[in-house]
Formats: sequence, C-alpha cells, structure tokens
Amino acid sequence: MNVDVKEIAESVTLSLCGDVMMGRGVDQILPHTSSPELYEPYVRDARDYVGLAEHANGTISRHVSFDYIWGAALEELERFQPEIRLINLETAITRHDTPWPNKGINYRMHPNNAPCLTAAGIQCCALANNHVLDWHYGGLKETLTTLEDNGIAYSGAANTLADASRPAKLPLTGGGRMLVWSFGLADSGIPPEWRAKTSRAGVYLLDSESEEDVEALAQRITAEKHNGDIALISVHWGGNWGYEIPADHRYLAQRLIDAGADIIHGHSSHHPKGMELYHGKPILYGCGDLINDYEGISGHETFHADLALMFFCRWQLDRNEPAALWMTPLRRRRFTLEYASEDEARWLQETLNQVNGPESPTLTMDGDHRLHWLG
Repeated sequence: MNVDVKEIAESVTLSLCGDVMMGRGVDQILPHTSSPELYEPYVRDARDYVGLAEHANGTISRHVSFDYIWGAALEELERFQPEIRLINLETAITRHDTPWPNKGINYRMHPNNAPCLTAAGIQCCALANNHVLDWHYGGLKETLTTLEDNGIAYSGAANTLADASRPAKLPLTGGGRMLVWSFGLADSGIPPEWRAKTSRAGVYLLDSESEEDVEALAQRITAEKHNGDIALISVHWGGNWGYEIPADHRYLAQRLIDAGADIIHGHSSHHPKGMELYHGKPILYGCGDLINDYEGISGHETFHADLALMFFCRWQLDRNEPAALWMTPLRRRRFTLEYASEDEARWLQETLNQVNGPESPTLTMDGDHRLHWLG
C-alpha cells in the first residue's frame, strides 16, 4: 500500500503514540539532568536504570542531543509529515523535589530538556495519567508552564476540573479542528486523590461505572464538535500487562463514539494491545510504550516489552473517516528507537491478529515491515 499522504486531497495525517516516559534513567542521559534520588523500594538512584540498560545492550552516551531518544521515529515523522503529533506524556517536567507521598514510582524530566518534545514536533500531550502528579502540585504546575512556554497543547490535567476536562484544540487543514480530550480511569493506577475538582488542580479522572460521568463527557463531545472537526479521546486505562479488554472499556469507547468521538487513543499497557472498528471509527485499546527506561529489567518477556509501535492515521476530512491506519514496528535499545527486524515485526503482526476481535480488520505487513490495518 502506498501511504504517501501528499497524494490524498482533503486529508490529514495523524501520529498517535502511546506512553512517552522521559524521566528517571532517560533524563539522566539528557543534557540537563534532574537530581537522581528515587523513592522506590529497591532502586534509590535513577542512574541505576542507565546501568541496567548498558548491561543489557552496551554503553549509552551521556549528554546526548535532544533528538537522540527518538531515533528511527524521527525518520518516520519525516517520511509521513503528520500534521498532528500526539503523545501520552507520562512524565512530570519539573525541578520540584517533593514526591507524592507513598507512591513509590516518581518520574520527572528536567524542564531544560523540554526540547526533546519539540525535536519531534510534538503538538499535543495527553496528561491524564498516573505520573503527571508524581512531584506533587508544584510539579504539575511547572509541567503545565513548561508545555505552554514551548507552544505545546495539552489536556487531561490542569488547575481546575473545568480546565482538565476541556479539550485541546488544534487547527486542521480546511478550517476544522482537532479536539483532544484526555481522561484516565482508576484501574490505570491514578490515585483517587489526584482527581481535579472545582477549585483543586489534578487530572480528569472519570468513573467508567458512573453513568453520570460518562454522559457528561458524551454531552461535551456532542456539544463541542462541529463539522470539519476530528474528536479524539485519549484515555489512560487498565493495567500494564495483558491483552484482555475489560467490558467497561469496550462499552465506554463505543458510547463515546456514539456521542461523536472519531478516534479512541488508549494507553497504559506497556505493550500494544488489541484494536477494533466501531461504526467505522478506530478504537486503539492500548498503543503501548514508545519511550521508557525499562531496558534491562527482567520479567514479562513473553510480551516482548522492548518492542513498540508508532501509529499513523490518514483521516479523510470530506468523509469524516479513516482512509488508512498503519503502524511502524520499533525496538528500544540504549534508550533510543531502532527499526524492528522482520521477525520482530512479524511477531507483532501475528500477536495483534490473534488478540484483535472479529470487528477488527486483519493486519498485513509490507516490504518495509510496516503493519497496515486500514487502507
């Protein structure tokens, strides 16, 4: 399949990535390092995660360039030139050193490393996840300020519930907008006390079992979306491992599409999960991690946690539907991204074809090892 986006009129290309974690070990190889102390049960120094990765795959340079961590992902962005580039930013960007009490795992990246985001042209960050408040309210405030200072839109966490539940709005070709709502569910590990309130900062934490919560978001989507807009729902849900899709996730995704959502961008699982089409609209239940510092950590080998997928969608504006959706298989090694081998790409293809439901098209693989789902 030819995915040259320039040949298609009246369309936009979207880059949709899962969790991007630039803190802890990753932060320690960047030009500006945060203080390395950690509050985990077994690891007390972020530099130990660099050591684990080096033990597994060889020496990693220090003070790398801001674009280093993206590796081959930058080649894919250059090739397809997506107009919208979205990630789930699973890292606080802050100098604050007061961790959220008794949480254990706390991610932060030094604010002076924010050019890592602009190096990949990231335009919007989903923030409703279980790490954005790792360094307390001061850390959240500095995260928001840093994104604003770098011209990056965000949704899902803010100084009030009204702001946290408001969509980010990005202009599209032809005058429409990309509307990005971000929310999380408690089953992803978001502490309940992080819930934003009328006069308290926090994340947009939705109760999937509360019909009132679900209907409130559904009504916002219906009211906010206009002709020419694309409504994307970015949701942090579920555990880190496993392919099962909980019934409440499936119901919630379909209910929001019924209300006008066009794409469900799910994340939280460390590996890619299944996907389906519902009324012609894609539901990505788990995009998996794109960037993290888990290299060299044993356990969960059956999930091939070193592999990642970079998702692209070409959206046909005049028909308000996806014209193509494809994925680039990548591998994390030495805290950067490389192209996956043919065997690794084949494993991802076969695994996802096994776990996808009957509503999902079959993934095919092209000569460059990209996986094609639609188009």
